[in-house]
Amino acid sequence: MTRRARLLLPGTPLHLIQRGNNRSVCFADGDDCQAYLTLLDEVSRACGVAIHAYVLMTNHVHLLATPAQDPQAISAMMKRLGQVYVQRFNRRYRRTGTLFEGRFRSCLVAEARYLLACHAYIELNPLRAGMVAHPAEYRWSSYAANAQGSPDPIITPHAVIRELGATPIERHAGYRELFREYLEEGLVDEIRQVTHSGLVLGTPRFQQQVAELLGRRTVRGTPGRKPRPPRADVE
Repeated sequence: MTRRARLLLPGTPLHLIQRGNNRSVCFADGDDCQAYLTLLDEVSRACGVAIHAYVLMTNHVHLLATPAQDPQAISAMMKRLGQVYVQRFNRRYRRTGTLFEGRFRSCLVAEARYLLACHAYIELNPLRAGMVAHPAEYRWSSYAANAQGSPDPIITPHAVIRELGATPIERHAGYRELFREYLEEGLVDEIRQVTHSGLVLGTPRFQQQVAELLGRRTVRGTPGRKPRPPRADVE
């Protein structure tokens, strides 16, 4: 069965999740987490991908990232990350074979409301898992950088984040406001479902715009006609 091509656009953020194969452990301790983040910093820069948010959980990783020009840069980044990190992991734990699932899950997201929701969704993962009482208590996420201004070379704030305030102090305070209340359960479910399906997170208008641009379905299918193929002048 042919795998469906990803929905990708240059300059458009992608929320992605990559799980351990069969949900197995892929970050056993802090050394593993630090090694992955160091590699993420190097590879994302080499591939021209801006990282806006991340969290490393025991058996999976979430990223919110934007390819600057080549939309395939994220796939190249994840491939390189997988190759190098898995080699290190296997050597360290004297194991062989795959570590991550063969394909990461992802969805396009660009509109401000949904982009901010993805930030919170990603950095609230440890809290939802019962690992901490507050996202600031979890070391292996981007919360400290985005909400508290802690130095993190991996993070490039998206324009939507920069618009939260005129100064860094105001932006960080505005960002922390996102975490004063839990995300609506319906929105959490929507982010999960759309990411798993590889579609588009956003309003119907944004979904339609992407569908017209790429000539692809951007929401879960319903019986009826298939979408028209892309125009010759659109890649």
